[in-house]
Amino acid sequence: MSDEIAALARRLWNVVEPVHAVVYFADEVHAAYRDIGLRGFWMGYFAGRAHPLGAAPPELVTATFFNFHPAMVERAIPDAWTYSSPHRVGAVRHAAVNQALGRLLGDLADGPTIAAAAGLAAAAVEDCDPAGRALYGAHAALSWPDDPLLRLWHACTLLREHRGDGHVAANLAHGLSGLDAHVLVAADGPTARSDLQPNRGWSDDDWIEAEAALTERGLLAGGQLTARGRHLRIDVEATTDRLAAEPVRRLGADRTRQLIDLLHPLAERAISAGGIPVPNPMGVPWPPP
Repeated sequence: MSDEIAALARRLWNVVEPVHAVVYFADEVHAAYRDIGLRGFWMGYFAGRAHPLGAAPPELVTATFFNFHPAMVERAIPDAWTYSSPHRVGAVRHAAVNQALGRLLGDLADGPTIAAAAGLAAAAVEDCDPAGRALYGAHAALSWPDDPLLRLWHACTLLREHRGDGHVAANLAHGLSGLDAHVLVAADGPTARSDLQPNRGWSDDDWIEAEAALTERGLLAGGQLTARGRHLRIDVEATTDRLAAEPVRRLGADRTRQLIDLLHPLAERAISAGGIPVPNPMGVPWPPP
C-alpha cells in the first residue's frame, strides 16, 4: 500500500469523526433518548451505538466497543432493552441527529455540499468488506436514509466504525488491551488521563496496574513513553491507517481529497457551534495536523 493512501485514510478520519460524533453530544439526541425511557448519558450512548446489533448482551457490547470497563457497560446494558427496543433507539437516534446537524450547520445544512459529500462518502464505504468488523457490519446492514444530510451522517458513521474496528484489531495485534491503549495515549499527550479514565470506567487501581505492566514491557518509564513505547504507538496508528484504506482505494485518491475538502468546513462548523468538545475523549485532533 502506498504512503499516500494511508495518509489519506488518516486525513479522512480527521474530518469524518467530528461530523459523526455530534450524535454523542447534541442536546437533541439526549432528549430523544430520555423521551423513550433511557436513563442517563451512558445508557443512551451504549444503546445508541449498539442498536444495530439487536438486543445485545453486555459482553458483546464490551467486546466490540473494546475500551470500556465491563462494569460500566453492565450498568446500561441489557437494562436499556427493557426500556426501549433497539429498533426504536435507532429510529430516534437518526431523527435527533438530523435535527442536531441542521441546527449546528445552519446554512451549510441545506447547501450543495451535503449531497455531493454524501454521494462520495457513500461510494467510499457502502460495499466495504465487513469481515472482522462487527460494528461496521452491523451499521452497514441498516437501510440508507433518503434525507441527504442524514445520508451523509450515516456514511460518516460507517467510515468511522470501519476505521474503529480496524483500530481495535491493530491494538490487539500489538498486545494491547483497551485500557493499555488509553494509558499509552495519555502518556503520549494528545488526550489527558482525566478525560479518558473516568469516561471509560477504569479505576485508579486499574490504571496503576496497567501502567506497571506497560512499564515492565519497556513501553513506559516514570509514566512517560519510552522510545519503544513511542514506536509502538506510531505503529498502532500506522496499522490503523492501513486497515482503514479500503474506502480510499474504492473512491480513489482524487475523489477522496475532494471528499475531505467537502467535509472540512462541515466539521469546522460543527465544532465551532459547540457540536463536540475539543479536546475530547475520542482523541480527534482539531484543527487537523
